[in-house]
Amino acid sequence: MMMSCRNVDLGTSVLDLMPCGCSCTSSPTIRQLLFRNCSKNFCRIGGRSYGGNLVLLRPDLGTCRAVPAKPKDTYLLDGIGQDKTVMLNLKTESQKPISLENLFEVVADDLQRLNDNLLSIVGAENPVLISAAEQIFSAGGKRMRPGLVFLVSRATAELAGLKELTIEHRRLGEIIEMIHTASLIHDDVLDESDMRRGKETVHELFGTRVAVLAGDFMFAQASWYLANLENLEVIKLISQVIKDFASGEIKQASSLFDCDVELDDYLLKSYYKTASLVAASTKGAAIFSKVESEVAEQMYQYGKNLGLSFQVVDDILDFTQSTEQLGKPAANDLAKGNITAPVIFALENEPRLREIIESEFCESGSLEEAIEIVRNRGGIKRAQELAKEKAELALKNLNCLPRSGFRSALEDMVMFNLERID
Repeated sequence: MMMSCRNVDLGTSVLDLMPCGCSCTSSPTIRQLLFRNCSKNFCRIGGRSYGGNLVLLRPDLGTCRAVPAKPKDTYLLDGIGQDKTVMLNLKTESQKPISLENLFEVVADDLQRLNDNLLSIVGAENPVLISAAEQIFSAGGKRMRPGLVFLVSRATAELAGLKELTIEHRRLGEIIEMIHTASLIHDDVLDESDMRRGKETVHELFGTRVAVLAGDFMFAQASWYLANLENLEVIKLISQVIKDFASGEIKQASSLFDCDVELDDYLLKSYYKTASLVAASTKGAAIFSKVESEVAEQMYQYGKNLGLSFQVVDDILDFTQSTEQLGKPAANDLAKGNITAPVIFALENEPRLREIIESEFCESGSLEEAIEIVRNRGGIKRAQELAKEKAELALKNLNCLPRSGFRSALEDMVMFNLERID
């Protein structure tokens, strides 16, 4: 893949053209998102320089411009400012895709401590709960939410002058993972799902009764630990998340097979079911770092926009990946009448899709036809644009943080999500 970059004389010195040092990914579109949010608007592509050039994104032009890292006096001798074009082969020079393992490397010790504590916290009182907890905690979970708690905790701790995380930071990570796990157990019961992350679900192994009680117990245990943090602002924040989970499930159940669902309704439901917990995680971490309220609010918005972007990407993958890749049946949401972003966009262009969905796929082959319509009538492309829009907002929310490895990891989390559909 090639990208066109134009040389431009900005009348600045070499010191004015220092790169910000942020990392970039292999996709030009994703890279542009990151460039646009650099604090100095300068980056080296993939941490490299191409022909001695630094790279500047011009948001108004939608292109990047290569500025040579040479003394100003040599610009005209080299023809800079004469609208010459340089072609960069990004395919051969790009970085490797971001992995969660590398992304969370800066908080690996924090995550290991969390893993060591989770089973004992959840299953200490009942052998059945231990078995249920082992099943869900060992099912390949990414620990994304507590990872975000630790990244934001350390990024904001630097801002506040803290040298180490507090007990409250660490306990918050455990509470967030327990709440997330409880919600997954209940989701699987409501959706009658027998597989998650390629393994049998708790209710499939132990029955619906045990699964519901296990989820209830985790919610209760998380609430007990939350109360013991004795921070009213965080207690209110996390308590709202549990309410949002229920609101999201009710909203989804009341709109199955409803082709009049609008994008705003979808985003609100996605906030309730996914983004609310991520936003509370990142804001709660900032609160425990005792940073200014404006910074805490930006962390909330970062979590909200990241969570929405993740949900949109998940809904795209439901149409573009196989059952084996997803660890659950492909197009499962559509089959159950759940109207997601790709479907909403495809409905704008294809009346036949409405007919199929409103018939609840009563005809043989109708589900497969609906899937092909979503794939081929603009649903996937428009949803990708929505995911990138929310990702760009998330990156902007990080501008209040000082440059550090933790902020870079938070940026990489946004890029990691978009790479799943790149």
